Amino acid sequence: MTEAAAEPGEAHPVRDRDRVRRARTAVRLTRYADPASVRAARLVRAARRRGSRLPPLLWDVPLPALLLVNVMTMRAQRELPVAVALTAALALPLVGRRRAPLTVFGAVAAAAFVQWLMDVQLLADLALLVALYTVAANAGRRGTLVAGAIVEAGVALACLRWVPDGAFLTPFVAATAMVVAAAVLGVNVRTRARLAVAEERTRITREMHDIVTHNLSVMVALTDAAVYAQHRSPDKATTLMLRISETGRQALTGSLGILGTGEPDAERHPLPGIAQLEALADRLTAAGLPTRLEVGGGHTHIPATVQLTVYRLVQEALTNTLKHTPPGTHAEVRIRCSTETVTVDVTDSGPCPPFPGATHPGHGIPGMRERAAAHGGTLHAGWLPGGGWGVHARLDIGGSGEASA
Repeated sequence: MTEAAAEPGEAHPVRDRDRVRRARTAVRLTRYADPASVRAARLVRAARRRGSRLPPLLWDVPLPALLLVNVMTMRAQRELPVAVALTAALALPLVGRRRAPLTVFGAVAAAAFVQWLMDVQLLADLALLVALYTVAANAGRRGTLVAGAIVEAGVALACLRWVPDGAFLTPFVAATAMVVAAAVLGVNVRTRARLAVAEERTRITREMHDIVTHNLSVMVALTDAAVYAQHRSPDKATTLMLRISETGRQALTGSLGILGTGEPDAERHPLPGIAQLEALADRLTAAGLPTRLEVGGGHTHIPATVQLTVYRLVQEALTNTLKHTPPGTHAEVRIRCSTETVTVDVTDSGPCPPFPGATHPGHGIPGMRERAAAHGGTLHAGWLPGGGWGVHARLDIGGSGEASA
């Protein structure tokens, strides 16, 4: 492919040289996409969830059962039928609270009102707090406010009927505090779930950028090279077109893997990390960007997710240098590992910006900053005083999290 693409063009020599360079870059970039590795952390988290997850029924059955046992052992024989029936009406709906929180809350609230009308005090009134918590954890703000108001009205009615004269305030305040606590706990759970969803969407977006953007740039460069070679070397053009198809399938496979479609080969590929940076530097050197790598300190203690982030940061920075700097540019990568932090410095010898305030042509810097922030770190990128572009990142090992993968 390189020999065919390197043939000098007669009409547009400058454009042809650009096509040759883009084609050479594209061939090297096809090796960088690692759709299997970016899914590994997600598969690990899914396996952990499968291993630790218990059926919801095992969590929802014990409380109704305990309330029924309590009423059957603590009530007098003559009170038992009514007490058991009311306790069952209050507690048994909780078994389905996860599937229909509002319906369950309505059933429990209705049973509690019937209990109040019959003037029967029961420990099973705790079911109202559980139902309120479930509504707050699953319904919106309006549903939570309505449910909380209903329970608070029930608290007032109960205190008016069953609290001795002159002692209304203390039990009312205590019960109100329990109502507020149940609602706040539920809202907190719902908020954490939404944050987890937003974090997962951010992670997917970040990985999709790494896979789709890189592969699309490869396909564009290969297409240019194939158009140039179609008349001079049809066989080489065919090879290039096949490579375009292969690159497209690779991007599609990686994208589907990130979005959740199972790929059986994914688990056979380890996560790239600091140990794989040497091979990355060698590939870039062979592609025309001499790259010097220096790793200081041991990295065996660094979590795999942090090492993956280091690899991605270096890959993105070097890929931008390879794509946007002229021939003859060289790059340096310096990694410093300590017990608490990892620092990453990637610099190149490219030309100074063409005018003051110019920005680097790469588009992956926001994603790089997001990756660093996921580990409680920072990333700075900009033109160097003596020329060239530099990227500096500092990652906190203690602040790493699964989401960063």
